[in-house]
Amino acid sequence: MNFNPVRQYDFSGRYDLVKFMKEIQAQGLYACLRIGPYIESEWTYGGFPFWLHDVPGIVYRTDNEPFKYYMQNFTAKIVNLMKSEGLYASQGGPIILSQIENEYQNIEAAFHEKGAAYVRWAAKMAVDLGTGVPWIMCKQTDAPDPVINTCNGMRCGETFGGPNSPNKPSMWTENWTSFYQVYGGEPYIRSAQDIAFHVALFIAKRGSYINYYMYHGGTNFGRTASAYVITSYYDQAPLDEYGLLRQPKWGHPKELHAAIKNCSTPLLEGVQTNFSIGQFQQAYVFEEGSGGCVAFLVNNDSTNNATLQFRNNSFELLPKSISILPDCQNIIFNTAKVNTQPNERIMTPSKMFDAVDSWEEFRDVIPNFLDTSLQANSLLEHMNTTKDGSDYLWYTLSFQPNSSCTEPVLHIESQGHVVHSYINNKFVEAGHGSHNIKGFTMDIPVDLIDGMNNVSILSVMVGLPDSGPFLESRFAGLTKVEIECNETELYDFTNYTWGYQVGLLGEKLQVYKEENLDEVEWSGEIDHSANQSLTWYKTVFDAPTGDDPIALNLSTMGKGEVWVNGQSIGRYWVSFHTSEGVPSQTLYHVPRAFLKPSGNLLIVLEELNGDPLHISLHTISVADFDSQTPYNHLPR
Repeated sequence: MNFNPVRQYDFSGRYDLVKFMKEIQAQGLYACLRIGPYIESEWTYGGFPFWLHDVPGIVYRTDNEPFKYYMQNFTAKIVNLMKSEGLYASQGGPIILSQIENEYQNIEAAFHEKGAAYVRWAAKMAVDLGTGVPWIMCKQTDAPDPVINTCNGMRCGETFGGPNSPNKPSMWTENWTSFYQVYGGEPYIRSAQDIAFHVALFIAKRGSYINYYMYHGGTNFGRTASAYVITSYYDQAPLDEYGLLRQPKWGHPKELHAAIKNCSTPLLEGVQTNFSIGQFQQAYVFEEGSGGCVAFLVNNDSTNNATLQFRNNSFELLPKSISILPDCQNIIFNTAKVNTQPNERIMTPSKMFDAVDSWEEFRDVIPNFLDTSLQANSLLEHMNTTKDGSDYLWYTLSFQPNSSCTEPVLHIESQGHVVHSYINNKFVEAGHGSHNIKGFTMDIPVDLIDGMNNVSILSVMVGLPDSGPFLESRFAGLTKVEIECNETELYDFTNYTWGYQVGLLGEKLQVYKEENLDEVEWSGEIDHSANQSLTWYKTVFDAPTGDDPIALNLSTMGKGEVWVNGQSIGRYWVSFHTSEGVPSQTLYHVPRAFLKPSGNLLIVLEELNGDPLHISLHTISVADFDSQTPYNHLPR
């Protein structure tokens, strides 16, 4: 769902929540509707619309009347929409659970007594909406009755303290199959064996519900990713970003769940006992009065096999593994024994964009102080100025140095993510922070002219923050700008008269849409030299035949955003390398739903000096290691 600046709900297109819920039901699945409205999820601003920031007196996620007013309005809107379509399980629909808030206990202490009051209010507000299905609060040990407290994480069988009331089930709402990835960061690889071990352990400890986060990876299209988060999301999930199998992470848990389903009667109706069967070994047994029995034999030793006795039989367990015995006698599954054949991703080149005459470019305009209509005698905060209408905010000034100013150095301090600096319309240098380093400093030798000089500094946010308390009070953007001459003469522009421009000209004119291409003059002579920056490139291409997923390889680009037929496929930042010296992401998903058979418009906004002549289009499939025969579907 999406809010627009005039505070209207938008359920059109990809935001059609009702259609999505009905598709879930059509496929025989169930849904946990996590309403939030705060969701985190590496979504920009935690899912909040930025206009909320401007509500007088508001403090997010606490016992604050303005915030509670909008939160209740939103929650009631979603609940009533679902009710009107008969989508709750109590009405015969697929929604079996609803969630209010998200991992609030992580920040609750910051609000002192107002935090606990907010939890009580949120729970009552949600329950009073009368959905007929249970409400949950994840990672919230003080969730008031009847709201169920649940676990999020990778090892809830070990870390979860359990429900806070004996009449509540033990539930795992986020089993992280991988982890989100940031620019400059490596992907997190979680093994199928580790996933299976902790799922089996949670079930053995009377867990009744496990939701994989994520089971299917995805794409943060447009500007939806939060601060520094890459466009690809949970590509290491059992179904990857493209919906393709990632083996054995898909097949191994599938076998585990088949084994658990095979034991469902004693698990649901039996009496559980657990006891030690070795120094690092444990048995969890469920027995029915009618004789049904299932056992989970656990070896917590991560390095050694364990030979143990259980019910007069000898069993050998692999290191850090759990064996499931559906009759308490015979092993049908061991979490460390993988039978599924691994596979690998196959990228098949479809098109090279290497023809110089197929590209045209438009260089965005570098504004000077006199070009601006918004001016202030201080450095304005970035997010409050752009209102999330753009990643970009221009800070501009004009000044005339003394004739004695030699060897000038431009000093910039920023709490934003990226800075591009220009002197007299010429690019000087770019700098950036990182997910773990929130601010950064630049000291740049510059050339000044006699007379008036124009300083233009582009501050860039790569997504808004999405977590932590007091989200509404965060600061981003420039905090100090100085020019030092001769190491003795200092021009401090912190409280100088600045001119501001929100966004780039190409954004304002929406040159990424076909109907707006004529708003600017495109040149057929492209230039991606070292001093080139803020350039829009355009070309056209035909869709590859077949139905394999499609991706653009942007490995020769720097930083920017890409549109296909007017749809943004997300930000890219290929020039930000990991500690291993490679980009965090080079492949960018182009959904076939965005494409026409031919004449597809590709627009690339390049902030630095990337080379579009080596962009390529690929189809994506997977193949088993032992066959190399590609496929893009689930096994029959």
